[in-house]
Amino acid sequence: MLLPAKAEVARQLRRYRAWERVMLAAPTDRTVRATFEDSGYTLCVLMGKRCAREAADAAERYLRTTVVTYLQEQDGRPRPAATVRRGPPAVERRSPAGRQ
Repeated sequence: MLLPAKAEVARQLRRYRAWERVMLAAPTDRTVRATFEDSGYTLCVLMGKRCAREAADAAERYLRTTVVTYLQEQDGRPRPAATVRRGPPAVERRSPAGRQ
């Protein structure tokens, strides 16, 4: 999976948050709303999300974690713990009755 540069994600997230504040201050301004929606769309494309709020949340998680941690969170499944085996592999094991 390709991930965007953290600097670009940070820049787009700042842009999205700035336009969100402007849009909340002037909700009837169509130009402001269009620019806000464009910034949300860009964030959606960068983060691979369908909703701007989800994209902003994903961007914040991505910026505060390592790439490996972020990918594990996105996978949604816990990583299996390493299996500890004692003794020889199962194919080499022999029952005591089989020894002569």
